[in-house]
Amino acid sequence: MESVSGVGVLDKAVLVLRVLGRDAPLGLAELQQATGLPRATAHRLAVALEEHGLVRRDSAGRFCLGFELIAMGRAASESFPLAELARPALLALRDATGESVQLFVREGDERRCVVSLQSTHGLRWIVPEGARLPLGVGSAGRVLIGDGSLEWTESVEEREPGVASVSAPVAGKDGSLLAAVSVSGPVERMSRHPGKNFGGAVAHCARSLSAALAAS
Repeated sequence: MESVSGVGVLDKAVLVLRVLGRDAPLGLAELQQATGLPRATAHRLAVALEEHGLVRRDSAGRFCLGFELIAMGRAASESFPLAELARPALLALRDATGESVQLFVREGDERRCVVSLQSTHGLRWIVPEGARLPLGVGSAGRVLIGDGSLEWTESVEEREPGVASVSAPVAGKDGSLLAAVSVSGPVERMSRHPGKNFGGAVAHCARSLSAALAAS
């Protein structure tokens, strides 16, 4: 595999964790196939990560994410209070629109979903918390690179067929762009002009979060 960080063994260990986060539980052969790593390398890394509590094994001996990651995730969340600060307003937005709601932050050349609230509809668009998505594609991605209107930005089937979204920017205390609030769902409910129906509500939510941050 091509090194991302310049530290090959670290990149491979992170690959193991990401694969387990997506597909666990996995036996060694399945882990090797999913990562594309040599069998001995996949085993060595999984066992080493197990020693640190980042990987564990289930009753069948298959590899899963370890419980130490729960503590790390909690610590990461506490060091980034926006997610918890935003949750009540995001819940209100989800209930008002009936559609799925997300909060994204920029992370290098990607965007990461830090809060995801699912629609109560059977047919819905789900973005898992922690998911990384591209910038520049989809309304939230375009908001985070400053490519959109000041109030809200809409997209229709830009990243996924059948999905529409509306996003608005959240400003930090210093006025800089901090995050993007997004409402997303099937085109048949959101329509091909989702901003007309949801832009005002999304922008209002984003402004309220900006105000809460300024007051915190």
